Parts: sequence; structure tokens; C-alpha cells
Amino acid sequence: MSHVGRAAEPDKRMLRRGFLAVRSRLTPYDLRESAGALALRALELPELAHARTVAAYVSVGSEPGTLALLDALHARGVRVLLPVLLADNDLDWGAYAGGGSLERVQHGGRMALLEPAGERLGPEAVQEADAVLLPGLAVDRRGMRLGRGGGSYDRVLARLERAGADPALVVLLYDAEVVEHVPAEPHDRPVHAVVTPSGVRRFG
Repeated sequence: MSHVGRAAEPDKRMLRRGFLAVRSRLTPYDLRESAGALALRALELPELAHARTVAAYVSVGSEPGTLALLDALHARGVRVLLPVLLADNDLDWGAYAGGGSLERVQHGGRMALLEPAGERLGPEAVQEADAVLLPGLAVDRRGMRLGRGGGSYDRVLARLERAGADPALVVLLYDAEVVEHVPAEPHDRPVHAVVTPSGVRRFG
């Protein structure tokens, strides 16, 4: 790995702590308001308006809320795929069938996740998506995303690239998480757009 790659990881850890600390101070009201606004903005995206299949995720804790968006996409007749965390941090996928189709799953000592309760479709199912909604902690002006550090979505993006799949990659964030620069490593891939409660920004 290059010197740049080695230097990036400590910088990323410090940035993650800072963004998570800000999120931890959000109130339940803040979370509800931003989730509603985020859903409205995201639903205006042409990439979602014309999608037949969207790979998304269920927000947890103080992440920008996704449940209103998932329900709206499902109501439109969009096939929504949701991740299932595997023991090696890779992601399997299942179809969303409404709020009652989610189950709370505890993964070791980490936080519990809401995952689809039905059939497992396999890690390759994400290749069928017209758009992939990504979690993150920040994105910069180049479209480089700062993830939480688990590597699950790095694997997803690498799998899409190997398969020659080219879905729209969209990260969902709070307004203050669109920043000038985040450290990037050679394997990092830029996203096409970021959606925040106040709007959409696209990258080249």
C-alpha cells in the first residue's frame, strides 16, 4: 500500500469520531425532521424515479433516517433490497416488504441492526440494482465518501465493479457532512450524488 493509503486511515478514524460526536447530539425531533426532508429530496432524484430495483439500508441510531424513504419506494412498486450483515462483514441481501418485514438482529457486541426477515438473495443480488443508496459519515467535493470503517460497502462497490454493473451511487447525509475533503485510498470509489435534508448535490 502507498504511503498515502497508510496515512489516510488514522485521519479517517479521527474524522469518524468527530462526525459521530456531532450526530450523537441530535435530538429525536432533529432525527424525525431530517428523515422526512431527506425522503422528499431523495424521491425527486431521477435515478430513483425511474429505478425498478434500489439497494438501500435501514438507518440505525442517529444516522439520517431512511424508513420513510423505504416505505415511499416500496409504495411506488420499486423492488427495495436491504442488506443482511454476514459474519465476515460482507453483505447478503433481502427484499423489503414493508415495516413489518424487518427483524432486529444483534451482531456480536455491536449495535443491533434491522434486517429483512425473508429469503436471502445472495451477495450478488446488489448487481440487479439501478441505484444503490449508501450510508456514510461525510462526502467531499470529489464525491469521495467517508464510511464507518467496517469495509462492507467497499466490498459491495468492488463487487459491482467486477460485474461491470453501473448503478447510480447515492450517499445519504446531513447537510454539515458535505465537506471540502476526506482522505481517500486507492480502492475508494466516488459516489454520483449526495442527498441531504436541504437538497441534492451531484459529482462529475
